[in-house]
Amino acid sequence: MDHGNGSASGTGGRAAGTAVVVGAGVGGLATAVGLRRAGWTVEVLERRTAPERYGTAFGIHPTAQAALDRLGLGDALRTRAVPYRDARIRRPDGRVLAALPLERIERRAGRPELLVARPHLIDALLAELDRLGGVRIAHGRHLTRPEVLDADLVVGADGINSVVRSACLGSRSGPRPVGTVAWIGIAGFETGVYGETWGEGRFFGMTPVEPGRTNWYAAVPAATTAQEVRDAFADWHDPVPRVLAETDPATWIRYEMRHLYPALPRFVADGRIALVGDAAHAMTPNLGQGACTALLDAEALTRAVAAAGPDGLPAALRAYDTERRRSAQRVALGSRTLHRFVTTRRPALRDALVRLLPG
Repeated sequence: MDHGNGSASGTGGRAAGTAVVVGAGVGGLATAVGLRRAGWTVEVLERRTAPERYGTAFGIHPTAQAALDRLGLGDALRTRAVPYRDARIRRPDGRVLAALPLERIERRAGRPELLVARPHLIDALLAELDRLGGVRIAHGRHLTRPEVLDADLVVGADGINSVVRSACLGSRSGPRPVGTVAWIGIAGFETGVYGETWGEGRFFGMTPVEPGRTNWYAAVPAATTAQEVRDAFADWHDPVPRVLAETDPATWIRYEMRHLYPALPRFVADGRIALVGDAAHAMTPNLGQGACTALLDAEALTRAVAAAGPDGLPAALRAYDTERRRSAQRVALGSRTLHRFVTTRRPALRDALVRLLPG
């Protein structure tokens, strides 16, 4: 491992431990930042051969913004993020059913929900690691036996197909499809119409992402081509068909919605292994909390580890598990439940219930 010359802030000058973080997504990089700020020497292993800058936009809730502040990344986020306000839930004909509770969230938290392009967040995390020093990122590493890694702490941040999770907790919990295919993209114009439109077994969402562009996502029971997606939303309200028509299909991203099931009995193992993000609690995207929960995991884990030091690592991991597991699993269950509600084949009752929500 590369021991570097980075600052050992938060350790009072004493020697900290060594850590290997498996996965260089948002959760893995944020964990590396937190550990390095605590003085740990960190190596990040990533199976991809280069930093992953694909993707569209993340919603960052106020609690996750506070976690980024504690990691020293809040200012970098706010530099490139835009506030998310004035969003509605609509029917395919354009009729408004309800407002998303963004104003209530802002009043309660004292700050708005933010949206940031995924590449911007990845770049901010990488820039902070570069500034801190003492972190080696090894791309193109296909890990098969995490148990032989020579480090005080091993963090599994390697996604829904986590090798670390399978090695330390077995294969009982694993990826489960929910029967929906998602497509995401960015249109080269601002629609000014934000929120989600819910139809029969499908939905379409639009959010701001940066000036002159609109982040969008579509979910359908099954669609294998861009034309099939366009056909599925052809008679929906403006600007849904226009967004799909004016976004180059070569830039669309397709993925099958999956979640981790059943819920894990713990996020830690062997007194030195911890799981964060999708490796621990992969969820459907309906609540927009995937990145947020990964950031909250990273901050909670590194805070516990920094407070305990290498000698107190088993207790620190138990504290992390206590703080994060039930909370993250409640969010995952809520997201899966909302997915079922949104994609029902009998939308009349659903729409009637949504209209009862406070404005």
